[in-house]
Amino acid sequence: MSFNGSTKFAFPGIGSYPYPFAELADERTRTWPLVESPWNAAILLALYLLMVRYAPKWMARYKPLQLRGPLFCHNLAMALLNAHICLELFTASRALNYSISCQPCRVSHSPHEMRIAAAFWWFYISKILEFADTAFFILRQKWSQLSFLHVYHHSTMFAMCWIVVKWIPTGSTFLPAMMNSFVHIIMYGYYALSVLGPRIQPYLWWKRHLTALQLVQFAIGLAWGSQAIIQRCEYHTWVSLTGVAYMLTFLYLFGRFYAQKYRVAAAAAAVKQLKYKE
Repeated sequence: MSFNGSTKFAFPGIGSYPYPFAELADERTRTWPLVESPWNAAILLALYLLMVRYAPKWMARYKPLQLRGPLFCHNLAMALLNAHICLELFTASRALNYSISCQPCRVSHSPHEMRIAAAFWWFYISKILEFADTAFFILRQKWSQLSFLHVYHHSTMFAMCWIVVKWIPTGSTFLPAMMNSFVHIIMYGYYALSVLGPRIQPYLWWKRHLTALQLVQFAIGLAWGSQAIIQRCEYHTWVSLTGVAYMLTFLYLFGRFYAQKYRVAAAAAAVKQLKYKE
C-alpha cells in the first residue's frame, strides 16, 4: 500500500495541537492515517484500557461466547498481515543493502524506502488490530488470559509502534519489527489452528514453544540494541536505550510466565507420576 501527502485521518478537532519534537517527525509519514497527532494514539490507547477495565464487568452478566468463526478469521488475517509486513521489510531492506547490526536512518522517497515506511505503518496498524485479542478474551470469558502481561504487552507495543512510524520508519528499526512480525506469523497461525476443534489438538503439542520463541526474540532484541549502543551506531541512541530497557521488561515478564506455566506444571506432573508409581 502506498500513501501520498493528502492521505490523512485524525479524530475530529485534535490534529492542530502542538506536541514535543513535532518538527523532527519523519516528513513521509507525518500525515498518514492515525499517525499525524499523538492524540490519535492517546485516544485509541485510552479506549483500549477502558475496555480492559469495564468490559469484563459487563460481560460477566452473560454466558461466554464461542466465536469460533470470527476468531479463526481474525487469527488467519493477522497471520497473513504479519507475513506481508515481514516480507516487505525483508525484501526492501535486502534491496537497499541494509546493515543488520547498524543501519543509519534515511529520509528518502525512493520506492524501496517507501515500502519500508509503509511496512512500518502496517506494523503500527497491526498493533491496533491486536486489541481484538483482548476483546475476544473478554467475550469468551477467558479471564486467566486477561493478565497484566497481556495488557502491558498490547498497550505498550502499540505506543512504541506509533513512535516508530511517526519518527523513525527507517534504519535499524527494521530488524526488531521484522523479527516481531515473523514470530506473530507463527503465533497467529497456531491460534487459528487451535480454533478448529479437538481433531487438530494432537498436532498442537508445540504450544509451549511459542513463549520460548518470544523469549528468544526478546534476547536477540536485547543483544542487538546493546551492540548498537556499544559500537555507537549512527542511529538514534535514545531508541536503542529505550529498546534495551523495554526488552528487559519483556524478558522478565515472559520468563516468569514461562516458568510458572510450564516448569511448575512439569514439576507437579512429575511428582504426581512418582506418587502413582508408589
